[in-house]
Amino acid sequence: MAATTPATELEVRGRTVRVTNPDREYFPARGLTKLDLVQYFVSVGDGILGALLHRPTTLERWPKGVFEGARLSTRADNSGDAFYQKRLPQGAPPYVETSTIAFPSGRTADEVCPTELAVVAWAANLGTVTFHPWPVTRDDVEAPDQLRIDLDPQPGTDFHDAARVAPEVRAILHEMGMEGYPKTSGGRGVHVFVPIEPRWTFTQARRATIALGRELERRLPDLVTVKWWKEERGQKIFVDYNQMARDRTIASAYSVRANPRATVSTPVTWEELPDVDPDDFDVTTVPARFAQVGDLYAPLVAGAAERFSIRPLLDLADKDERDHGHGDLPYPPEYPKMPGEPKRVQPSKDRDRPKEG
Repeated sequence: MAATTPATELEVRGRTVRVTNPDREYFPARGLTKLDLVQYFVSVGDGILGALLHRPTTLERWPKGVFEGARLSTRADNSGDAFYQKRLPQGAPPYVETSTIAFPSGRTADEVCPTELAVVAWAANLGTVTFHPWPVTRDDVEAPDQLRIDLDPQPGTDFHDAARVAPEVRAILHEMGMEGYPKTSGGRGVHVFVPIEPRWTFTQARRATIALGRELERRLPDLVTVKWWKEERGQKIFVDYNQMARDRTIASAYSVRANPRATVSTPVTWEELPDVDPDDFDVTTVPARFAQVGDLYAPLVAGAAERFSIRPLLDLADKDERDHGHGDLPYPPEYPKMPGEPKRVQPSKDRDRPKEG
């Protein structure tokens, strides 16, 4: 049996964080170790902490690294090599604070709520590759302060198709008196986050996202869809409105994604979005970029001054319902039946659906 590499200690803004098995390969295809991962997060400290500050955060843990054949556990199959940690891990140091959140089922959990960079480094030592913060802060876990727009490429489309759609998202936001901030997902998609007033419910924020998605679909019908069922989407960019539902989270800015290249979900400017590629941004390249351009997601940090009203989007949702009969759309399958939600049945299996033609 090979000898275990002794643990090492890092000083992280006044805290000592112990890194066990520092030489363990976490991204074998890149030769990146666990220590490399922890040091990456420290190197973009203001960015990753800003993305997580005071937010209940689910930890996506890959304790053995992202190796070929590794897979993530799911609700249906928990035998994977990685998992989502939604409750405070046992043995957490005293400086790791929590926030109590409620799931759609009504159950609650005390999730990690980062307040300092040492918490991020500690979580990375546990194998946390991707951080999934809620769009709320612990001051009010029922009131989202971010609108998160997920442009999700469907089969036959890719990142560059999503990047073509994103400027029209910005145009709609501007018409509504709002501003959005784009980032790569670290995979094939594009995310646009909008800082909003923290006085709206999850239901309202989701409804506003649906209204934006429908308007985007009207303007770009050949490129965009809000159809929930995959069999109806076609080769388009899906506006995943359910990412604004309670307990649905998106990888934070500066999170690493669990792929062989160790790509990073990276904020970009609107001007550079058309020309970038997700593979441009990884654990080895983002620290230098961050040192050069700073935190492009600073306007999204909890407590930042600029906050927008979603009332114009809610008014658009009202108009859609009044003029076109467009009501709610299906929730994810694990949700209880929601008020006003249409029948949650895959169209091809819906016996009551009218036959076309």
